[in-house]
Amino acid sequence: MNETIRQLEPQAIWNHFADLNAVPRASKKEERVIAFMKDFGQRLGLETVEDEVGNVIIRKPASPGMEDRTPIVMQSHLDMVHQKNNDTNFDFDTQGIEMYVDGDWVRAKGTTLGADNGLGVATIMAVLAADDIAHPAIEGLFTIDEETGMTGAMGLKGGLLQGKILLNLDTEEDDEIGVGCAGGVDITATRSYKTENTDASFAGFRLSVTGLQGGHSGMDIHKGLGNANKLMNRLLYLMGDSVSVGSIDGGSLRNAIPRESNAIVALKSEDMAKVMGIFEAEKEAINNEFRLLEPELNISMEAVQAPATVMESKGQQQLINALYSAHNGVYRMSPAIADLVETSNNIARVLVGDGKIHVGCLTRSSVESSKADLANALRANFENAGFEVALSGDYPGWAPNMDSPILNVMEGLYTELFDQKPNVAACHAGLECGILGQNYPGMDMISFGPTIKGAHSPDERASISSVKKYWKYVQETLKRIPKEA
Repeated sequence: MNETIRQLEPQAIWNHFADLNAVPRASKKEERVIAFMKDFGQRLGLETVEDEVGNVIIRKPASPGMEDRTPIVMQSHLDMVHQKNNDTNFDFDTQGIEMYVDGDWVRAKGTTLGADNGLGVATIMAVLAADDIAHPAIEGLFTIDEETGMTGAMGLKGGLLQGKILLNLDTEEDDEIGVGCAGGVDITATRSYKTENTDASFAGFRLSVTGLQGGHSGMDIHKGLGNANKLMNRLLYLMGDSVSVGSIDGGSLRNAIPRESNAIVALKSEDMAKVMGIFEAEKEAINNEFRLLEPELNISMEAVQAPATVMESKGQQQLINALYSAHNGVYRMSPAIADLVETSNNIARVLVGDGKIHVGCLTRSSVESSKADLANALRANFENAGFEVALSGDYPGWAPNMDSPILNVMEGLYTELFDQKPNVAACHAGLECGILGQNYPGMDMISFGPTIKGAHSPDERASISSVKKYWKYVQETLKRIPKEA
């Protein structure tokens, strides 16, 4: 299957991407892909370094005649988001991604593709391996753990890099030049709850919300897509005291909009008709609201064995009320940049069972004060319901520099190559540029990449024609890097 991918043009990128996708590379489990990258650099005879946290740096001298150009850093992250459809049998720890061609798109069979940021990694590999591409001195910087905390970028010490221009290859529209991004903070609310025993008078049911699109919790947050955790909570809220919650398992990664949620509940036979009436009415209402956005949405209620224990009524009510009132989605649009989400929150994970509750959120913003405002609102909401709230993984945004020399070069080059102006924009995703800029404050930075849709979901796909266009842009950009001042 992946042999078909290797025949695509430009083969220089797709072959390296296929090699990379054969290596399991979940965030915080990057040992194998770190070894893969080190072996790649060493086999090329290039200086290869692994830093204290696991980032890999591969250095390649300038090509003949380019020695006077400003040295650059080409940067992408090694880890990928691991998501799969509920009915897909796949082990991310042992299997390589199974890819196929669908028209102009490369997709994966029921899983995330890893184009985010694997195509960036493959691009740098192609440049490092080539002997026919003019380029200045290059440092290929391959960071770890971008998707679950950006700890690779945070751990990269100042003084290790020699380059003065950073080309980040993690933007997902080929007509876009990124000049800024949002920062973020993880918000985790936890508490315990008392349980009650059930008996033979209780019937058990599994409530399921499945088939949602999911997607990137930054880039897709403005689309109004369904959040499985919020929809499940909506059902439970309306059912009220008629149902008792045994467990809830919804969502997964903090940076992925939740696609699925399952709850095991118990109810007494005398409440059966009432609960089923509420369920059917609300199911119809939700399907009607989301019929255009979520055509595959499936909400079901099926009989199962009743849970042995359920939440005590007070704790259940506090949880459901807290989740109902917790903000999810766009919080504020940017007043400075048209159509840019400034601040948002994703209620990413809800886990209830064995007397413990875990709620995980990712709050993003390009304005630090607005990020703090929403984080405080969420903290207050959950603390009022008896939760302990922890903020962690705080990382800064990347402030746009519209006078950037590399921006001027790349903006003009794009117009020259493709006879149209690029979209120079900031994005609501979290890029590593803001973090890297803290330890390398004088570095001139830009972000670009090929068109990728549905990142962080099994619908992730990469445009074949876009990769070809992007590869031309990469090569011409390397030729146009200005002379070192």
